[in-house]
Amino acid sequence: MQIQLRAFVPDDTPGVVALWQACGLTRPWNDPYKDIERKLAEDPELFMVAQVGRQIVGSAMAGYDGHRGWVYYLAVAPDMQKKGIGRALTQHAEALLLARGCPKVQLMIRQDNARVKDFYLAQGYEPAQVMVLGKRLIADD
Repeated sequence: MQIQLRAFVPDDTPGVVALWQACGLTRPWNDPYKDIERKLAEDPELFMVAQVGRQIVGSAMAGYDGHRGWVYYLAVAPDMQKKGIGRALTQHAEALLLARGCPKVQLMIRQDNARVKDFYLAQGYEPAQVMVLGKRLIADD
């Protein structure tokens, strides 16, 4: 199986949204199409996909604010998990952030997602003693 990691291109949108839906990453209050549009307006080179043949099998979005990096929307197709794709995407995102001088990377997972928590712990991520707060500025009706 040949896995290709590459930058997202707009033609990937339907496949990436379907991937996010299959992985349970979408929520009614977040329009995934708008999230993609917003990412393409800000550091689009930090949005990557994993591809096998012509199929999108993984994705990751990274961001860097000058203080720390973040990884979002890391997803691997359910039938392709446990094949190293998630690890490859994580390492690629970390390398892109490091190339920008990013000293630290963080990510958020849902509290009840023990499987994903174990995945990140195995890659050296540690729980941070922080509370994440949020405020919506634009509603994605």
